[in-house]
Amino acid sequence: MKLRNKILTLTAGILTTFAMTSCNDFLDRDPLGQFTEDDAPNALVGGKMYNVYYLMRSYNITAGIPAFMIHMVRSEDSEKGSDAGDGADQAAMWDDFEYTASNGTLTAYWGQNYKIIYQCNDILNDLENSANKDDLENIRTKGEALFFRAYCYFNLVRAWGEVPLVTFKINEASEANIAKTTADKIYKQIDKDLTEAEKCLPLEWSTEYTGRITYGAARALHARTYMMRNDWDNMYNASTDVIKTGKYNLNTPIDKVFTVEGENCGESIFELQCESTEALKNSDVIGSQFCQVQGVRGAGEWNLGWGWHMGTALLGKAFEPGDPRKDATLLYFRKNISDPITPENTNKPYGESPVSTAMGAYFNKKAYTEPELRQKYTKEGFWVNIRIIRYPDVLLMAAEAANEKGISGEAIDYLEQVRAHARGSNNDILPKVTSTDQNVLREAIRHERRVELALEPDRFYDLVRWGIAKEVLQAAGKNYQDKNALLPLPQEEIDKSNGVLVQNPNY
Repeated sequence: MKLRNKILTLTAGILTTFAMTSCNDFLDRDPLGQFTEDDAPNALVGGKMYNVYYLMRSYNITAGIPAFMIHMVRSEDSEKGSDAGDGADQAAMWDDFEYTASNGTLTAYWGQNYKIIYQCNDILNDLENSANKDDLENIRTKGEALFFRAYCYFNLVRAWGEVPLVTFKINEASEANIAKTTADKIYKQIDKDLTEAEKCLPLEWSTEYTGRITYGAARALHARTYMMRNDWDNMYNASTDVIKTGKYNLNTPIDKVFTVEGENCGESIFELQCESTEALKNSDVIGSQFCQVQGVRGAGEWNLGWGWHMGTALLGKAFEPGDPRKDATLLYFRKNISDPITPENTNKPYGESPVSTAMGAYFNKKAYTEPELRQKYTKEGFWVNIRIIRYPDVLLMAAEAANEKGISGEAIDYLEQVRAHARGSNNDILPKVTSTDQNVLREAIRHERRVELALEPDRFYDLVRWGIAKEVLQAAGKNYQDKNALLPLPQEEIDKSNGVLVQNPNY
């Protein structure tokens, strides 16, 4: 079992007292209540920062149904999963784009992002008023807080467009009841936060702090925000800055990247650290529900989870012949539909027929757990780290930006690094893309993003920024309209605001 680091040790120690009691009571309180310092009188800035990492692993933002529905299921490559009777309203909402403002996943996702933003504002306020704000540790903590605030506002602006911009500590809940801010101003704040974070954060931490935010993570996130705006110049500069650090590599085999062995490997830029222990084997205090929610919905030894978020038959067909990433991404069982589900049949091709009566063709192998660890820590996989930003994503961002800037040679090189990693020693598959035609290369890079980052965030947002969401999703049988690029604001939040928040157009 992997050795866990100080970030989780502190999470387990501090958060079981601070975050799980005072802090959660403080942050989960009805927004119409009043916040006071007495809620956490002994909380230090460091403890509050570790609490942010804890909140980031939560069900509502990275590890559960709200996150999977908003980020993945709206694309043609993902389905709600499970079975037709389990969460039928969610299938209508996310698979079929029948958006309803009263859907609980909207409220959960919105609330968790703002919960983290308010915590970061609190930390930044503490640091600004500290007599030791220029100490190295405090400077780095400032960088982390700015990163997470930017990360959450990026989540919000992509999902809703205009949202309230709150960058100050909340003392009275009414202070946060403000009108929406334009998307341009949200992005300006994201740019400001990430630019400052990049100045504060180290290239790497000592091994006892594995998992803490680095310069590379902040710069890569910045590249991703530029990518969403199709800002090719800044996207190119940010992504190539990460590459030039020399801190990341593609040395881990494709079939190991999403295993325990592949955690915090050379391609990991931002990875949320999770763990299980004998005492906390079924707890998300130091782990997450990432694998539990997406685990195989079966029987006996294959009863591994809820079966939500599955890959589609279209995704299975998207992989080129022999691409090892298909077997590293998609979990399927039988050569024939009548064959029994056994460990021996795992990833034996069966064509494109469904795994079972489930609402998807494949389970997500990127959320699969090792059998020996299931026996030790139960089947739910709370110990599996959540990969947020990987180096192949950065290489493909650099490739796309270079191609759009007319630097085809660089674009081909970055693309080939990703394909060569997948190809391994088998030169009979995944031939190098050599065309310098911008349109041909553009389609090759888009394809590579689809298969390399399959069942990860954020295929849907790629389709939106490329301007092809309607074409692709309607061809896949989804009832997507242009207005569906943005979500309706949660009705609960509108009601609480007493008229301050206004619903998005067309909803």
